Amino acid sequence: MPSLNHARALESIVRDVARQTVLPRFMKSVRQHKSDGSSVTQVDLACQKALIERLPELQVSPFIGEEMSPRQHRSCWQDGAEGLWCIDPIDGTTNFANGIPFFAISVAWLVGGEPQYGVVYNPITDEAFYASKGHGAWLNGTPLPLRQPARSLSSAVAGIDLKRLPDTLLTALVREKPYYSQRNFGSSALEWCFVAAGRLDVYIHGGQAIWDFAAGRLILAEAGGCASDLAGQPVKSEPIGKQVVVLGANASLHSQWLDWLKAHG
Repeated sequence: MPSLNHARALESIVRDVARQTVLPRFMKSVRQHKSDGSSVTQVDLACQKALIERLPELQVSPFIGEEMSPRQHRSCWQDGAEGLWCIDPIDGTTNFANGIPFFAISVAWLVGGEPQYGVVYNPITDEAFYASKGHGAWLNGTPLPLRQPARSLSSAVAGIDLKRLPDTLLTALVREKPYYSQRNFGSSALEWCFVAAGRLDVYIHGGQAIWDFAAGRLILAEAGGCASDLAGQPVKSEPIGKQVVVLGANASLHSQWLDWLKAHG
């Protein structure tokens, strides 16, 4: 069982890589498009390479990262049943390339597909969210959540990625607005952490892969939050396709949010 010291050691490595590889290139990178339509820069690749070089200092395990081919994903997943590093070198690449200071490095160590410890770090704000299974979730040494969440869905601030949702649900969300206010920041990993921190009360995203949420899922759970897919089933830890994720800062909010989404989706 990992201790909180594992998460803190990982935080130190992630901070080093950000300082040496990411920050010097902020607002200096050109965005390109991958075959799936998502964005990538040379910094994504350089950051992933730097992490792969440094992470064996903590644990010698296979790696799975966003900037790998589907064939590599399957191979690494099979080899990493007893331990696997899951990396998103720049979560929020479009933000990064456009100079929007909302992106993160996300790293988690998984066993049997389940995150054991992880870090999500925004180098611009110098905010490091981290957790170790059974030892709580933290932001720069302060335990999460930072504030008590809303008491009801009607007073909740919702994180919603509108462009990836089914049309019927999208229409209902826009017309009926069951929440108090809505936000979308463009970095999935940080948005999971914002729910954990109480900055967002509920959240929905229509298509996330495991590297988007591997660290965030643990951080949210350790902060007392809840996550599921749109059917109310646990979010799957496997590198096959993308899935809808539904989050709540606590069990009550998650239940209210999920019930509304089911009724309108």
